Amino acid sequence: MPILDATAVHPITLPDGTIYSDTVYLKNVIDHPRMEIGDYSYYTHPGKPEDTAGMLAPYLGHGVRERLVIGKFVQIARGSYFITSSANHPMNGFTTYPFRIFKPETFGYKDLPVKDTVVGHDVWIGHDAAIMPGVRIGAGAIIAAGSVVARDVPPYAVVGGNPATIIRMRYPTTVIDELLEIAWWDWPLDKIEANLAALESGDLASLKMA
Repeated sequence: MPILDATAVHPITLPDGTIYSDTVYLKNVIDHPRMEIGDYSYYTHPGKPEDTAGMLAPYLGHGVRERLVIGKFVQIARGSYFITSSANHPMNGFTTYPFRIFKPETFGYKDLPVKDTVVGHDVWIGHDAAIMPGVRIGAGAIIAAGSVVARDVPPYAVVGGNPATIIRMRYPTTVIDELLEIAWWDWPLDKIEANLAALESGDLASLKMA
């Protein structure tokens, strides 16, 4: 029996058989025209499954222009969220007060620039992190708890702080290049699970032979 079930809403079952209801597979609880979410990516939060989209990206309304794209196997901890471009205030004039949002006929700032926010595969976003508009996070990156990510994050970087900066790279550049070429997250599930020992131990030679 596979370890993972792509159809699950709550993918974690505790050793005593209890379903852990705080963790949800995003793809199975979110139906939003401006969100694109890969398989097995999860988010932990205390709300109902139907509240997930609003907690994850509270400003991403159905009528906005930007998208939130989340890859496969992304792990998003409790309290983390995305501040998308639709939350921006006008900043080119003498005031940032959003006067136009208070009347239906003038609502919105369609002249403000927007940019998609993109999270690569196998990214771990720690507790209470905030991801700012238009950020692109590379595959395999780790976002430390409490970080405010205001600029792009390279693949396999560990970042933290406010604003988040690179603490270290997880692997040398040559290894990162090989991991991106292997792209294990695109393998069939049975192949992934057959190679868990190599994935979990960092056995690059075995992965290359898989």
